Amino acid sequence: MCVTFLSLFSFKDVSTDGLDIPHLDKFVHFTFYFVFVVLGSLSYAEYKDVKKDFKKAAMLFCFIAIGYGMIIEVLQYVATTTRSGDVYDFLANSFGAFFGFIAVKTYYFRRVAQK
Repeated sequence: MCVTFLSLFSFKDVSTDGLDIPHLDKFVHFTFYFVFVVLGSLSYAEYKDVKKDFKKAAMLFCFIAIGYGMIIEVLQYVATTTRSGDVYDFLANSFGAFFGFIAVKTYYFRRVAQK
């Protein structure tokens, strides 16, 4: 919900004077989708107490995040007048989701291996 609002809301009137970081928006996109996959996968793992199917669940969250990112970019292109869909934003979303999957898979399997 938060990602949807932040992706479709217009920030035209928000002053960013003094904040000039090149490609900051790509970093934000990456971070949103990285966190989406990590939190989704770990919360699913705690809720379902999965062990052998965790990789499948984390991969599903990764694909959901990538699909969601694609839908948001299309909505920005079609349904808003102040935002525009960007293929580089979609790539940042996808890389964030993929690296979130890698991070959570690595963390989870190390945690399981220690038990």
